[in-house]
Amino acid sequence: MDRLSPPGQAAHAALHRPAITTPAEWQTRVDLAACYQLCALYGWDDGIYTHISAAVPGQPGHYLINPFGMRFNEVKASNLVKVDSDGNVVGVSQYRINQSGFRLHAAVHKARPDVACVMHLHNLAGIAVGVQETGLQPLSPYALRFYGELAYHDYEGIAMHDDEQLRLTHNLGARHAMLLRNHGSLTAGRTIAEAFVLMETLDRACEVQLRAQAAVVPLRQPSEAVCLNAHLQLVGDGAPEGVLEWPALLRRLDATSPHYRT
Repeated sequence: MDRLSPPGQAAHAALHRPAITTPAEWQTRVDLAACYQLCALYGWDDGIYTHISAAVPGQPGHYLINPFGMRFNEVKASNLVKVDSDGNVVGVSQYRINQSGFRLHAAVHKARPDVACVMHLHNLAGIAVGVQETGLQPLSPYALRFYGELAYHDYEGIAMHDDEQLRLTHNLGARHAMLLRNHGSLTAGRTIAEAFVLMETLDRACEVQLRAQAAVVPLRQPSEAVCLNAHLQLVGDGAPEGVLEWPALLRRLDATSPHYRT
């Protein structure tokens, strides 16, 4: 689809793609593909592994996820795969998905109907901080965004079984970000934009901590009162984050790699 086509024409073309039924689904596909492309741009991809999923609007129990075997920079709106909560492909698709990888996403989506997008990455800074017994420390404004509300889940191996799914969702609770010990990071956003912005904030928080620790000097932390106050200021009124950032991020992609929209 030509990204410069009028909105009505674009929506009409989208409706005739395999397994795509509504303009709302097409918009979700565009945003999710953008999220994959941005992760590749930021260097957060891990070969053909790790995943980002999004709930299909108006279709309970249906989700979009990347085709297994594609790198993040190859993902575009039309090649995302629609699946049900068991990972079965919905509609027509020439691609398959990583069933094992989807289990984590399926668990979070099932436990958290408020979540529209689940990002799970193996970003190096997140893994490095996750292996530290103290986890993320309140060393920067990035870290203070998660003060008192960052979840943790201990590593249990590559394959996620039913009982671990329950433990992971219990550990996540109502939070929107988690460090998976010895494994990676996870954000659960009420929008795709929120999931991405939270992941960017978490990754920066981890990177600052690692750089500060590399200096091998005593680290200064704000008082608990300052941490609590700063956290409240950063969270604001609790509305989904990323509303202002997302259009700017899309403009960055449109200037360099607009094929995510096709």
